[in-house]
Amino acid sequence: MDASGHGAGDAAAARLWWVELPVRVDWAAVAAQCAWLWAHARAFLLVPAVRLLVVLSLTLTVMILIEKLFVCAVFVAVKAFRLRPERRYKWEPIAGAGEDEGEEEAAGGGNSGKYPMVLVQIPMYNEREVYKLSIGAACALEWPPERFVIQVLDDSTDPVVKDLVETECNRWKSKGANIKYEVRSNRKGYKAGALKEGLKHDYVKDCEYIAMFDADFQPESDFLLRTIPFLVHNPELALVQARWRFVNSDECLLTRFQEMSLDYHFKFEQEAGSSVYSFFGFNGTAGVWRISAIDDAGGWKDRTTVEDMDLAVRATLQGWKFVYVGDVQVKSELPSTFKAYRFQQHRWSCGPANLFKKMMGEMVHNKKLSLWSKIHLWYDFFFVGKVACHTVTFVYYCFAIPLSVLFPEIQIPLWGVVYVPTVITLLKSLGTPSSFHLVILWVLFENVMSWHRLKAAVTGLLDAGGRVNEWVVTEKLGDATKTKPNTNGLDDVKVIDVKVTETDVNLTEPLVPKLVKKRTRFWERYHRSELCVGTCIILCGCYDVLYAKKGYYIYLFLQGVAFLVAGFGYIGTLPPRSE
Repeated sequence: MDASGHGAGDAAAARLWWVELPVRVDWAAVAAQCAWLWAHARAFLLVPAVRLLVVLSLTLTVMILIEKLFVCAVFVAVKAFRLRPERRYKWEPIAGAGEDEGEEEAAGGGNSGKYPMVLVQIPMYNEREVYKLSIGAACALEWPPERFVIQVLDDSTDPVVKDLVETECNRWKSKGANIKYEVRSNRKGYKAGALKEGLKHDYVKDCEYIAMFDADFQPESDFLLRTIPFLVHNPELALVQARWRFVNSDECLLTRFQEMSLDYHFKFEQEAGSSVYSFFGFNGTAGVWRISAIDDAGGWKDRTTVEDMDLAVRATLQGWKFVYVGDVQVKSELPSTFKAYRFQQHRWSCGPANLFKKMMGEMVHNKKLSLWSKIHLWYDFFFVGKVACHTVTFVYYCFAIPLSVLFPEIQIPLWGVVYVPTVITLLKSLGTPSSFHLVILWVLFENVMSWHRLKAAVTGLLDAGGRVNEWVVTEKLGDATKTKPNTNGLDDVKVIDVKVTETDVNLTEPLVPKLVKKRTRFWERYHRSELCVGTCIILCGCYDVLYAKKGYYIYLFLQGVAFLVAGFGYIGTLPPRSE
């Protein structure tokens, strides 16, 4: 017999041997064993873990509630007793800046010698759409031209944009403005590096204070007249922070949601920090610093992506105080695309957590702060405000509650599901009463963003991953040109020795043509993590309807749909596309 015959015979023998072998699998016993293992894993591992997660989440939720109630109580007290910054600190107009200023100048004497020397810094990076607005607004500030210097710190990598910014600076210089256009050879340290480099120039040595504005910020003409006196008459103050006002808040739901969050931050959180502790996080723009305080704190550092908060914490550790002046408002632009907003929120969430990790020990061992101030800084400002809020928002509302429908043994108390979250939401909605009808949508969106913020916060705490020091400049689309007419705006400003015409600071006509952007492919707009979370939450809602009967399904369906909407990119405006 040939080889092939032997092979066929061996195969037949093997099959016969297997058939005759008395081996049987008891699938019922296997299933019972698996069921036993699952029951024990569920009872001794999964259920205790989820129950512990719920308890921790409820604890953090109560901590957040207490913090919100405290902030709200401070806000009410400030309003009820009219504890304006002018009553807590000495404030008098700069000598010669009142009604007689025009008469003195007309008499030829002037009074500019009584004005302190001020540096106005405007850091920029490829700000093609908004550079004219910020430069024009800075040049329109009411202050003797010989007593303040405007410093445009241009880190732009686009040569066309650099030429445009330099040309605009030269145009204002020809009109009498004391403006300096500064560039550097690299972007080391990003914004912090640019600000630090700007302080090295010789003409800065004569300046006592620095007013800082991002490229999309437009201060009113009397900004310096209303803020500088706090620093002049109160040597213990290092920072005067103004409030942001948003010119494109009505553009879409995304900008409305941002307005609601930021209005609460400024009206309540910043006001409470200023009134009770004389400390709050510097917002990086629309503020005036005492230069000696910056030097005392060690100057600008680029170790995190929140150089502004870093400086503020180090300054308060040296004993300096801050004041928030909510009546002084500076116009600015909100990111209207979801992509730009996600990058911004990553920086704003990762940076504080990373700074918390790096300064944790320094805050505890500081000798200049009182115990009460240390508790506020360590616990209230950082732990609750920068870590716990992101953690509980996602872990509790988007993970623990959906997961609890799968375990009948886990019952979340009604106060933890309804009452406490409702009170927190109502308190935060007080920042923007006109948008109260959007509260439900706003909460759902904030829960969606909590996933992104939590990932960023964990990255910062662990100081891990390539994104811990990622700096992506928030894209501006020039929406500041949509500013509503304002009788107190720049169009009616008269500047000392600087001619400001309607064409110089035009807030209605478009600026230079926008950058041509590549067409976005449809699959690049999808955010897979949001889609996955949304799908899981909806499945939990379906399980609740069919089996659990806990009544969470309405919330779960709404929250799941919110994740899907964000995952598919159907929120905010679409970035400009090439034609």
